[in-house]
Amino acid sequence: MQANELRKLCAKEAMNYIQNNYIIGLGAGRNIECLIEYVSEEIKNGLKLKVVTPSYNTKRLCVEKEIEVLETYFVDEIDVAFDGCGEVDQNFYASKSGGGVHTKEKLIAAMAKDYILLIDEEKFTDTLSCKYPVSLEVIKDSLSYVIKSVEKIGGVPTVRRSNIKDGYTITDDGNFLIDVQFHSVKDFKALNDYLNSIDGVIGTGLFTKEVTKIIIATENGVRIVSKV
Repeated sequence: MQANELRKLCAKEAMNYIQNNYIIGLGAGRNIECLIEYVSEEIKNGLKLKVVTPSYNTKRLCVEKEIEVLETYFVDEIDVAFDGCGEVDQNFYASKSGGGVHTKEKLIAAMAKDYILLIDEEKFTDTLSCKYPVSLEVIKDSLSYVIKSVEKIGGVPTVRRSNIKDGYTITDDGNFLIDVQFHSVKDFKALNDYLNSIDGVIGTGLFTKEVTKIIIATENGVRIVSKV
């Protein structure tokens, strides 16, 4: 089954968790783009909902599809939120943030009654690996201090740069991004707790408590894994 067909399976299943007059959170990525297509069609059929998103591309696509988007600072609770990830394991620990918006993604996850990941089968593992670096959003003045702090525990940090802009990548809130590669991690929750304890770190790309459900698209159909 082709990748696009798998995305459609995930998105179609996700629609079962959306009800009329919901406020929904949407992350970024191709699975979310596919979900937006389904949402747009249902809105034409009378579905009413509003969207909150940390992603500029997702917001743009929603506006193009005439889906109402709320600014996050107007919202204190979200009925259900959907997102993708690089990898997620059976502990519901997820590794995210190639897009660099993990701090806002985590805020939306915290506000959501249900935080559901839409993934292809190969992204679901027994335990998280070190295939992807852990992304940190940090305030500018803390850059050198944070780098020293992660090096103490064996991390190899790289300050993110853009190919289309000279200098470091700057987030929407004016912060830096550091991608930290680890060769071996025994306990991702403990690692996440440590990284969050470093002064100057605003957020990490490790999600160790937010995920409630995972919708997995496989060659044999959709599988749903739920924390509760």
